[in-house]
Amino acid sequence: MKVVNLKQALLQAWKERWSDYQWAINMKRFFPRGATWDILNLAEALLEQAMIGPSPNPLILSYLKYAISSQMVSYSTVLTAISKFDDFSRDLCVQSLLEIMDMFCDRLSCHGKAEECIGLCRALMSALNWLLRCAAFYTEKVKEMLEQAAAEGQLKMCLERLEKMLSSTKNRALIHIAKLEETSSWSTVEQSLVKLGENLNSLSNSPLRSQAEDCISLIKSIPTMLSVHSEQLNKTGFPTVHAVVLLEGTMNLTGDTQPLVEQLMMVKRMQRIPSPLFVLEIWKACFVGLIESPEGTEELKWTAFTFLKIPQVLVKLKKYPQGEKDFTEDVNCAFEFLLKLTPLLDKADERCNCNCMNQLLRECSKQGLLSEANMNNLMDKRLADREQAPHLKSAENANIQPNPGLILRAEPTVTNILKTMDADHSKSPEGLLGVLGHMLSGKSLDLLLAAAAATGKLKSFARKFIKLNEFTKQFTGESSKGASVRALLFDISFLMLCHVAQTYGSEMILSESSPPGEVPFFETWMLTCMPEEGKILNPDHPCFRPDSTKVESLVALLNNSSEMKLVQMKWHEACLSISAAILEILNAWENGVLTFESIQKITDNIKGKVCSMAVCAVAWLVAHVRMLGLDEREKSLQMIRQLATPLYGENTLQFYNERVVIMSSILEHMCADVLQQTATQIKFPATGMDTIPYWNLLPPKKPIKEVLMSVFTKVLEKGWVDSRSIHIFDTLLHMGGVYWFCNNLVKELLKETRKEHTLRAVELLYAIFCLDMQQLTLTLLGHILPNLLTDSSKWHTLMDPPGKALAKLSVWCALSSYSSHNKGQASARQRKRHREDIEDYISLFPLDDTQPSKLMRLLSSNEEDSNILSSPNRSMSSSLSASQLHTVSMRDPLNRVLANLFLLISSILGAKTAGTHTQFVQWFMEECVDCLEQGSRGSILQFMPFTMVSELVKVSTMSSPKIVLAITDLSLPLGRRVAAKAIAAL
Repeated sequence: MKVVNLKQALLQAWKERWSDYQWAINMKRFFPRGATWDILNLAEALLEQAMIGPSPNPLILSYLKYAISSQMVSYSTVLTAISKFDDFSRDLCVQSLLEIMDMFCDRLSCHGKAEECIGLCRALMSALNWLLRCAAFYTEKVKEMLEQAAAEGQLKMCLERLEKMLSSTKNRALIHIAKLEETSSWSTVEQSLVKLGENLNSLSNSPLRSQAEDCISLIKSIPTMLSVHSEQLNKTGFPTVHAVVLLEGTMNLTGDTQPLVEQLMMVKRMQRIPSPLFVLEIWKACFVGLIESPEGTEELKWTAFTFLKIPQVLVKLKKYPQGEKDFTEDVNCAFEFLLKLTPLLDKADERCNCNCMNQLLRECSKQGLLSEANMNNLMDKRLADREQAPHLKSAENANIQPNPGLILRAEPTVTNILKTMDADHSKSPEGLLGVLGHMLSGKSLDLLLAAAAATGKLKSFARKFIKLNEFTKQFTGESSKGASVRALLFDISFLMLCHVAQTYGSEMILSESSPPGEVPFFETWMLTCMPEEGKILNPDHPCFRPDSTKVESLVALLNNSSEMKLVQMKWHEACLSISAAILEILNAWENGVLTFESIQKITDNIKGKVCSMAVCAVAWLVAHVRMLGLDEREKSLQMIRQLATPLYGENTLQFYNERVVIMSSILEHMCADVLQQTATQIKFPATGMDTIPYWNLLPPKKPIKEVLMSVFTKVLEKGWVDSRSIHIFDTLLHMGGVYWFCNNLVKELLKETRKEHTLRAVELLYAIFCLDMQQLTLTLLGHILPNLLTDSSKWHTLMDPPGKALAKLSVWCALSSYSSHNKGQASARQRKRHREDIEDYISLFPLDDTQPSKLMRLLSSNEEDSNILSSPNRSMSSSLSASQLHTVSMRDPLNRVLANLFLLISSILGAKTAGTHTQFVQWFMEECVDCLEQGSRGSILQFMPFTMVSELVKVSTMSSPKIVLAITDLSLPLGRRVAAKAIAAL
């Protein structure tokens, strides 16, 4: 007998009352091989026949159960068939469907092609929707008095199945994929949820109600199932935050706040630091910086950083989503913790000669970071603490004004001065001179510059002074008074600009773009003639050799007149000619044409009226002395001495003493390197300023590798980096280069054997790498890790704990560099650093750049060409990754290094042999999953080849649905298929 279709076969089986296995044998005989039961829709046909009457047909149901148990039908077709039944009033039918679901819902799996796995995701989502509609129907029915008990029983059964289905993370992960695959179906799930929620209010049975609410909240949590991170609650100190803040305060006061904010947020997220402790750590670092800063300019810089810049940083941090909590509460909580650190606060108060905490609280309150009530409460507590420390009261020196107060007052002054400088200078040069003279007295200038630097106004400040300096070039028929005012304006602006360049770096002066031929005089002079650390000048450079007639007239002027003339004097020309003039004068002195008395008269003329000429003269002499032999230096050095000694005559111009103070500090900075190299001492007049801070820190006659190791060991013992060590690390990074620096520090890390030591080492190393994160990351991921992973003689160094720590460090560096490099935020300090020639990453790592274009088109679109997508593993190139589908540029060194590292990791996972390097790769991936902002498209994991997912799932610690979701790019259709396939097979 030949059966025409499925329906006939089922009817015959029912008529003849076949047993289940008999039915299965006959079915296989009726239907030739080749047709699968899913294509024939066997599950749906069976259910349709079984559910014809008011109660289900037990015989046909037994066939369905047999088909499920013997895997004739797939789980997805059964679930889809069940979800098509919608006559919920037939209680017995619904019960039997729920029992069928019990057979497999807690152990769903699928080992077929990727398409079938996606099918399972969709079916599971429709089954979820069916259960929700079912539950909503029975909650509605409970309201009818006659049906209440029966309906509650049915509802209970329904909710139990819902709970069972949702309690498995694997099921939730599959639903998560289905939600991204079919957003329309997810919105019907949301509608069913709303309906069920509305009906719940009328439920009197509280256990049932709470069970239903649990199910609802579980379903609502599916879209965010990846972003839940626990915070570290067992730690109180976070050395990375401390070091990042110290690094900024010591080296980058002028930097923009946004990169700092992003870096701090990155550290907070990677180390899962609770908000209050995070803010506390920032304040702790500020106070430590204040206490250890060298006196003078550095101390003012730190004060400005703490009281002006950090409140601004917190204002920006406040804008980041904080979850449920209010950021102002966290700030208040951080201050409460800070109050408990009495010795730290007392020491800071002693150093600053005031109640620092009060000043800070006021600033924070002004910026809207603290409520009035909290501020007053904290102030009272600090006052009570200060009562316990009588030495603070007695030591407070009434004559010395405290820096924090001065800095806070200097900030509005900066704005006023900028306004004044905007006015037309030619209208009242005397008035302007008065303002500038006032700025020079005492430490006003440094206060103003520090305040401007901390609030990001220093660049515009410098631009105004360059404009003023340019203005002094113009003059027509001037009086002697006008001439002296012009000379002073030139001199003061020149000295201020030199001072800014030396204190805050020359990039503060340089304008973004001046039209060629219109570069201001000061910029030209600074770039070509001003000695800076690490800049070697050629004394015979054409810039020091201007027009010879100008030089001759200047030499004559200096040699013959009793004092410098001011009227009609072109100061910028004199400053450019002075170097050649000094050379003439030196030659005349060497050859006995001029006597020492004449030289004294000449140097008095140079420094007598305007100090800037002396600065230009010494700038050239410094370059000149470097080129001379030991026995030829005497006269040049004597000349520097002469120029550096101020002249105390009667008829010097206004503000002479104030100008000399700035000049001496400029000269001291200029001559520092040469005096050290020539072992000469020059006594600069006591300027009241500090000697150069953080200069010449390396111990003599000690190899730099030993210095690096000893400083790192010291820092590791202390548990935090101090500003002096930061400067030593920076110097060593300059001297040894990026590879040397990184390689030696990684070696130090791999020597550690105690778990808590390695973790601390990683936190500190990450902070030290912030000195130049981009370059150090390229070296670490591009050179050092591949060497360790491919050389079997080094595998033993990657054991736990140091290996695990290195994996952590690598991921942190990769994430930081990747998130900031797209924004191109290299600080000026890093741009200045000499780059090494290891940047030719393209030749180092030849990547397979030729992806067949048809494959690319198919993979990035939603069209499902079944033969490609069905089996990602066969037809896919082993290096294909999400980054190629997002067309990320592989010309970029960092992208290239990351892509290569993941190819290497992939090959290690697929290799036949395993070892500590395999374990290292596993730690690396775990750390990636731990640190990532979940669901963030375009993180470093987009460089991971898709084929790696199935390899990773084989590793026991990585075989969890959440990890698969975290490491695949679910925004791509291919990513979803790869994830569904991996999860369904778990």
